[in-house]
Amino acid sequence: MKVYFVRHGETNWNKEKKIQGQVDIPLNDFGIHLAQKTKDGLKDVIFDCCFTSPLSRAYQTAQIILEGREVPIIKEECIEEMSFGEYEGKCILKKKGEIPDSFEDFFIAPGKYVPPKGGESIRHLVDRTEKFIERIKKDKELQDKTILVTTHGAALGAMLYSIKQESMENFWGTGVHKNCAVTEVEFYGDRTNIVFENKVYYDDKIEPWER
Repeated sequence: MKVYFVRHGETNWNKEKKIQGQVDIPLNDFGIHLAQKTKDGLKDVIFDCCFTSPLSRAYQTAQIILEGREVPIIKEECIEEMSFGEYEGKCILKKKGEIPDSFEDFFIAPGKYVPPKGGESIRHLVDRTEKFIERIKKDKELQDKTILVTTHGAALGAMLYSIKQESMENFWGTGVHKNCAVTEVEFYGDRTNIVFENKVYYDDKIEPWER
């Protein structure tokens, strides 16, 4: 089984540095552009099916990548983004002062992260995304398939954390994946091989147009 994990394209809240969580924010024009570039980059990959977070930014990304193909797109709640409770919609920048400094633990000390009111713990996120990974690994009908998974930054981080079997201190690995970044993982029974991680099919060294 080959699985291509893709983080969704950019949204206005990404651009404005707002915490999205489970708020349903669609792709902006640049996010659509990134998804189209990713579609071009993956044009030679023959996908058998797609699992997507039900949130529109992930679902739109899947639709764009698979445009013109007869590939079923299945909404999967287990890979929806992490809930940040009362912090959702607030700006992450310190100068805005909308969230406490302790939120930094989410990125620099995940083991110490305390979720806000109404929010989800990292452990809960890991448990629910891991259920998805284990389910597709055990599905006999998927063993020889190539699968697209479109999801979110934290949810993807949790899945890769489980796949790599890292310590909580290394939850983020090399960092939060870029918008529309692609990671290819091969599953062979109990063996796992990460072919590449956080790969983009656009030039991320130039100023994005129309932003």
